Amino acid sequence: MLEKRKFGNTDHVSTRILFGAAAFYSITDQNIADRTMEVVERAGINHIDTAASYGEAERRLGPWLKHNRNKVFLATKTEKRTYKEAREGFLRSLEKLCVDSVDLLQMHFLVDPGEWETAMSEDGALQALREFKEQGLTRYLGVTGHGITTPAMHLKSLDRFAFDTVMLPYNYRMMENPSYRENCLKLFALCRTKQIAVQVIKTLAKGPWQIEESQREYSTWYEPLSRQDEIETAVHWALADPQIFLNTPADINLLPKVIKAAESFRSDTTQEQLNGRAEKMSTTPLFV
Repeated sequence: MLEKRKFGNTDHVSTRILFGAAAFYSITDQNIADRTMEVVERAGINHIDTAASYGEAERRLGPWLKHNRNKVFLATKTEKRTYKEAREGFLRSLEKLCVDSVDLLQMHFLVDPGEWETAMSEDGALQALREFKEQGLTRYLGVTGHGITTPAMHLKSLDRFAFDTVMLPYNYRMMENPSYRENCLKLFALCRTKQIAVQVIKTLAKGPWQIEESQREYSTWYEPLSRQDEIETAVHWALADPQIFLNTPADINLLPKVIKAAESFRSDTTQEQLNGRAEKMSTTPLFV
């Protein structure tokens, strides 16, 4: 059974793994998407994370959400930085998702300083998101990012606005980077104090792909861990921090392996117990 915890300051008690609908990025067959959602349902996952920029994802979720909207906490994202673009983009997302509202709307990949200034300006995307919340089109607002500067930029974002959630890369190898670790721990401490939900991505990253795209077995943009024992180590290591919610990787074939790993997690597990196993895995930093 999957462990559940209260999702930050929201009213949602979430499974600690979230279905990352980026796995539907290139899925054009609705039957494949529907069978994947059956896996999600059987596992008891009650939280879905998607984005307007995830290819086919919102369209593939729409038919399932028509009949199952009340079963899940639904999150999507916008990469648009201006008020007008963010507003228009989110309304398209609602249409593709076949819903009237979402639970969480996030500003996606907000790490570039120039884009940050635009998004946070008077005519920026944040103003559109705040209006959506006032109108009941979303209940909560969040911010996400990729790369080494993400924790520092999230701290800057939280200093500007009281976001309900953050999302960032998190795995054993990334936390060996002194600067990333320092800012990550500062961010986690602030999130604990303010009850901000922490969502993590790239937990299964083995490293950058070293082979041509045509030869790749998985659809993730990085090479993922694929052995069950290594997936278990990576998933357990992340979940050992009780404030973490883990987003499943962008490949439907990895989903059952991640579910199996999460189901075997014990809440009394510590990262110290797993550090030796994590160190032995042949992983390399995804971001430098």
